[in-house]
Amino acid sequence: MIRSTLIIAALTALPALALAQAPAPAGERAAAAVPVVAAKLKLKTDLTLSRDIVAFGDLIAGLSPQDAALPAFRAPALGETGTIQVARIVDAAVKHGILRDAQDLDSQGVAQVVVTRAARRITGLDVEAAVKSALLERFGFDGRAFALLLDGGAPSVVVEPELTGDLAALDLNYDARSRRVTGRLTMPGSAATRLKPVRVSGQLVETVEVVVPLRTIARGETLTASAVTIERRPRDVQFNDVLGEMKAAVGKVAKRTLVAGAVLRSGDVQREEVVGRGDIVTILYEARGISISLRGRANEAGAIGDSIAITNIQSKRVLQGTVTGPGRVNVSPHSSGQIAAAR
Repeated sequence: MIRSTLIIAALTALPALALAQAPAPAGERAAAAVPVVAAKLKLKTDLTLSRDIVAFGDLIAGLSPQDAALPAFRAPALGETGTIQVARIVDAAVKHGILRDAQDLDSQGVAQVVVTRAARRITGLDVEAAVKSALLERFGFDGRAFALLLDGGAPSVVVEPELTGDLAALDLNYDARSRRVTGRLTMPGSAATRLKPVRVSGQLVETVEVVVPLRTIARGETLTASAVTIERRPRDVQFNDVLGEMKAAVGKVAKRTLVAGAVLRSGDVQREEVVGRGDIVTILYEARGISISLRGRANEAGAIGDSIAITNIQSKRVLQGTVTGPGRVNVSPHSSGQIAAAR
């Protein structure tokens, strides 16, 4: 939102709305010229409007419906913020017969009122969606697997806040060979885009699905389904080692701090180790109705499914086994001779 200091203060107050009535006697007119104020009216110091006129009721609390509806100043442009000096508000209110003087208004000790013009800001995603919709409708091109890289970045566009629809293409040109697009977009019902359509130019590039964190993930933290998501990103020559499926990330452990929105690569995560190097583990051997359980020490760390070396604590023999769970390592049947000898 752009703050434009004194954007409103430099504008003159609009004339009061004329009342259609017969002239009153001179005595009555003299009496009516001075408004009767029972108590001080209170100034509103910060307001947001959706229209282009600031009425006295927007600025001063406690006015009658008739006085509140009187136009006072022009509002800032869509999406912008400006200020009105309190002295100008008082002058305008006195001229319209709303106040007798500054003593009738409780200004709350402020010198100016901040006025913001509400607006809906159009994003790059809005522009891309409108272009892809027009491409499908006019050229039969399905752009869902592509991203639109806009020349110069996303345009800065605001429209009236009450408009909730989608942008529509006034005209669109597409070169299938270079995949470049140019055109003009508008928001149906918007005076802003009717007077000044959104001009776009850019290129469609192929995208791939990638896994990205939704928040910062600390080193050593296990990734959960709520911590990551799938997004489409422009294909890059270095995208060969990126993670493209949720199952490739969920349940893994971060090898370093992972930044929100950064594409995850295979080297960023590892399987969660359930056996640490030097841990005391249970060595299990099962074959043909025989079940042997021994105590051993892990010579290396491992996740479930990893093959690691363990040492039988009694015999000091080194065996090779597969991690099957926290503190559990299974040895294969071909190690039976070693197991028997180790007992």
